[in-house]
Amino acid sequence: MKFLFLGDMVGSTGRDAVFDRLPGLIRDYKLDFVVVNGENAAHGFGITEEIFLDTIDAGADVVTTGNHVWAQREALSFCERHDNFLRPANYPKGTPGKGAYLYEARNGARILVSNIMGCVFMNPELDDPFACAEEVLGSCPLGEQADAVIIDFHAEATSEKQCFGHFVDGRASLVVGTHTHMPTADCQILDGGTGYMSDSGMCGDYNSSLGMEKEELINRFVTKIPRGRMEVAKGPATICGVGVEISDRTGLAEKIAPLRLGARLEETVPYFW
Repeated sequence: MKFLFLGDMVGSTGRDAVFDRLPGLIRDYKLDFVVVNGENAAHGFGITEEIFLDTIDAGADVVTTGNHVWAQREALSFCERHDNFLRPANYPKGTPGKGAYLYEARNGARILVSNIMGCVFMNPELDDPFACAEEVLGSCPLGEQADAVIIDFHAEATSEKQCFGHFVDGRASLVVGTHTHMPTADCQILDGGTGYMSDSGMCGDYNSSLGMEKEELINRFVTKIPRGRMEVAKGPATICGVGVEISDRTGLAEKIAPLRLGARLEETVPYFW
């Protein structure tokens, strides 16, 4: 199975690039399943229902989120209407929406996708992500109810991301980190067969500070005094993510490589596509 994960879309810059490139990627490489993180899609903070639906229309099968999931308050209501919209699964019991769900891929495979948020340096600090993973994986095990398991681990600390990947190794097809917006160079298959990448990067303008106009962010570091609002950078965008080939027999990763397409970073497409 050919799988694609795209990192955090940042504002109109990032989402327009995804909407432009994703349909062609699905068509040209015959992708079976696509997940896109959309938590920064609306002006850099949160996502609206309209943007969510546009992302699905562009070809995403699932939209994941993170710590900004409720930044646009309408998400509290529309999350209940769409099974392919995920918020972090380790929010307290009773939180609106879903943190994990079983989907059907284009090739008929059953794909469990879960969105889990780390605790280290994160706000809000949610329930234990490791215990959450045990619950999610125990309810729909790889090789039994699920043919593949994808986890978007939305976290700040690389050490927490790495430990989480090793913790679920052999029980998930892919663990991909989001939140820090910079693509890491550590795509690998862990000892138990789980594909792993510490951070998928963002879909946005890389001539920026994490997709936002750099001048105001520099000012805040230098003067400690906000001068204005943070605004999404509007330069040419690069979309970043990770491609994985998942075994139809075991549900584990067989090949993994980064995807980068756009104006700023060196372009690369998974070699096995």
